[in-house]
Amino acid sequence: MDTSNLPRPIRRPRRLRRTAAIRGLVRETHLTPQRLVLPLFLTGGTNVSIPIDAMPGHARLSVDKAIDLAKKACELGVKSFDLFPAIDPKKKTDDAKEAVNPDNLLCEAVRGLREAVPQACLITDIALDPYSSMGHDGLISEKGEILNDETVNMLAEMAVIHAQAGTDIVSPSDMMDGRVEALRDALDEANHHNVAILSYTAKYASAFYGPFREALDSAPVDAPNVPKDKATYQMDPANAREAIVEALLDEAEAADIMMVKPALPYLDVIARLRSISSLPIAAYHVSGEYAMIKAAAKLGWLEEERCMIETLTSIARAGADIIFTYAALDYAKWYRANGV
Repeated sequence: MDTSNLPRPIRRPRRLRRTAAIRGLVRETHLTPQRLVLPLFLTGGTNVSIPIDAMPGHARLSVDKAIDLAKKACELGVKSFDLFPAIDPKKKTDDAKEAVNPDNLLCEAVRGLREAVPQACLITDIALDPYSSMGHDGLISEKGEILNDETVNMLAEMAVIHAQAGTDIVSPSDMMDGRVEALRDALDEANHHNVAILSYTAKYASAFYGPFREALDSAPVDAPNVPKDKATYQMDPANAREAIVEALLDEAEAADIMMVKPALPYLDVIARLRSISSLPIAAYHVSGEYAMIKAAAKLGWLEEERCMIETLTSIARAGADIIFTYAALDYAKWYRANGV
């Protein structure tokens, strides 16, 4: 083929894509396992592992099993864990009082992990839905209203007992107004100045949480005067500017880290928060996002490793410094084997 008359571009971006070594040299986004957080689902008992059907590779674990998994994760470079308790239904009440029991399952797990895996970063979820017989993140009035200020008081008490148990970071995921300032005040008054707050700054009322709610049995119940969803406190998926309002409030209330949840449908929100704030930005690659790739890979429709790596890289590329993901251990293994 005669190419003498073809135009010759001055700039050829493909020069920097020619080999794997060159591509690695100019790669803009580098995601290492230490930037990932592995969620752990907890249950009572000893030597218990109950698989979660909608989340392949994950299970409700007794504390001893969670410790074993955390040790393996640390060896792979994943050293941060977010703890979620699956509470005995008999302990769930309308007032969610088990949430402020200093000997509850979550506090037991924090103490066990703190002793057995001292190098780990422990993050504890601050919300009432695992403990509530109603399945909501806050207390509910007789008229069916999610009570903001009364809930915030309980959340502050939760934060203190988690700090006493040994958590490093408390993570309010409830989306009540004013809770970051209330948690900071309560922690400081209890001399837990070094416990950080990772706020779910922009948590959307998303359809992608289904497998998670199965794992914790924490969906809203179908009962009179109980809201059918969480739309009155979680954010409207149509809104992005509202996330900036929430971010400015969280910064003013002394949040240490801000979270966007879910991640993939809200990459634009991650990027917006990154552009306005110097705080670390976290993103939660949620159960539905994870389950979709797993299911498609099982059917042979997608290549799991490449799709999961591409997904997590896109979240980091959007501006997330920290990624909560159920694929943390898989990614760490791929990273060790291939350098990703």
